[in-house]
Amino acid sequence: MARKTVAAALALVAGAAVGVTAPSQPAQAAAPGDKDVTAVMFEWKFSSVAKACTDTLGPAGYGYVQVSPPQERIQGPTWWTAYQPVSYRIAGPLGDRAAFKSMIDTCHAAGVKVVADSVINHMTAGSGTGTGGSPYTKYDYPGLYSAPDFDNCTAQISNYQDRGNVQNCELVGLADLDTGEEYVRGRIAAYLNDLLSLGVDGFRIDAAKHMPAADLAAIKAKLTNPNAYWKQEAIFGAGEAVSPSEYLGNGDVQEFRYARDLKRVFNGEKLAYLKNFGEAWGYMPSGQSGVFVDNHDTERGGDTLNYKDGANYTLASVFMLAWPYGSPDVHSGYEWSDKNAGAPGGGQVNACYTDGWKCQHDWREIKSMVAFRNVARGQGVTNWWDNGNNAIAFGRGTKAYVAINHEAGSLTQTFQTSLPAGTYCDVQSNRPVTVDGSGRFTATLASNTALALHVGAPSCGSTGGGGTTPAPVTSGASFNVTATTSPGQNIYVTGNHAALGNWNTGSALKLDPAAYPVWKLDVSLPAGTTFEYKYIRKDAAGNTTWESGANRVATVPASGKVTLDDTWRN
Repeated sequence: MARKTVAAALALVAGAAVGVTAPSQPAQAAAPGDKDVTAVMFEWKFSSVAKACTDTLGPAGYGYVQVSPPQERIQGPTWWTAYQPVSYRIAGPLGDRAAFKSMIDTCHAAGVKVVADSVINHMTAGSGTGTGGSPYTKYDYPGLYSAPDFDNCTAQISNYQDRGNVQNCELVGLADLDTGEEYVRGRIAAYLNDLLSLGVDGFRIDAAKHMPAADLAAIKAKLTNPNAYWKQEAIFGAGEAVSPSEYLGNGDVQEFRYARDLKRVFNGEKLAYLKNFGEAWGYMPSGQSGVFVDNHDTERGGDTLNYKDGANYTLASVFMLAWPYGSPDVHSGYEWSDKNAGAPGGGQVNACYTDGWKCQHDWREIKSMVAFRNVARGQGVTNWWDNGNNAIAFGRGTKAYVAINHEAGSLTQTFQTSLPAGTYCDVQSNRPVTVDGSGRFTATLASNTALALHVGAPSCGSTGGGGTTPAPVTSGASFNVTATTSPGQNIYVTGNHAALGNWNTGSALKLDPAAYPVWKLDVSLPAGTTFEYKYIRKDAAGNTTWESGANRVATVPASGKVTLDDTWRN
């Protein structure tokens, strides 16, 4: 979605749907194949996306990568410039046409299809020169559009109970294209066809609710591949004039209620309520719904969880990938305090967890669930268990099983599965779990952790669709420190043992921020070892800050690990 004031954002996020019946035989445009998880690389340069496809997305089993709008945009440092197109040339700050094509080819070689975020409802709110050098004024885009190509209503959308106001007036002051005109439809289709010619596999249609579904159907009919994957942004809002279900005839539609309800449940209700999550909650059909925990709009608007929610966010992502409803998007963006701030380094990602890049797609807890989902595809929910509160577990037929402990304390439970007997790797912790001949196993889950088994990961250290994993730590220390950081900063641990770097800051061990603000790391140490340690904070330039206070001291038990739950000392 394009730039919003807070008031406008709230109005848009109020979204739409009153009982409009979906077509009896809607187009089946759900993400095809056995891999339906999309990594949404928000404002990543195309060259950085290409590297991620090779290094992470392909090996982990992601089926798709979604890239930010490639077309020429207005200039400026804020993220929402991406949603004010100046032309349909590939000439934006994320890369030129050659970089875009190279990214597509590289991702395809890694087994990852490409979805392009596509802004076709509107153009800009003002005048200037675009990122590719094109001059423009509102309602005049030389060689592309002029005033007659825009809707007659030049006022901002003000009434979401009025269909004409929603679909013919201007979304936060952006020049609204008249998609009912044949010329406009042809120009939009020509742009999408150009992307298809470069190898794009599908499109996210931005602001779909602000265009009649019939107009979008007419545009899609003009594509060289009318069956290209479509995922339409149509935000639900009770009592509104435009319903997301109207768009099911064109392809998938994003189900915003899913993300909002996950926030409510994980932040203050009971996970036990999720037993029938999905269509029973009034959502659109699973096979045509795009789902997510957060996206670039909602993480800033506050109506969904975001990376700042720590374990709530991580566990909601684990649940989404384990639960058989919809086609999931995993948002991968960057840290922000200013909600308008653009991407660090202009979108160049030199390394994950540096320069403010959050890289949620690469978090161990999330990435490991992509292969889980691929293996479990087509399997229904079996063996549901809950404690009546915030601990749940369920299987996916005979292929997979997951348990989530969102309680304040640890959980020890014997779980009944439908898995064949044998040893499996818990892909959440990378530790072996043995399932007996009756399909049972007993495990202890720490607070706010999950356990996940699937037949594609029969042993730890195998690829299991998610790349080679290190051998599990069976003796040593499990570091868990709550520490806040600024963009570009990371938390490390060091101490008086070789395995901890012998107090050398250059050899300190970086902790994993996946459950931010809790940073985690397991370190192998001999049984019975007593050691001293402290945490340090490093920024992107290598500047180091030690936590205050005396050295911390711990001892590894005779068997197993010592768990250290610490808080950074300022």
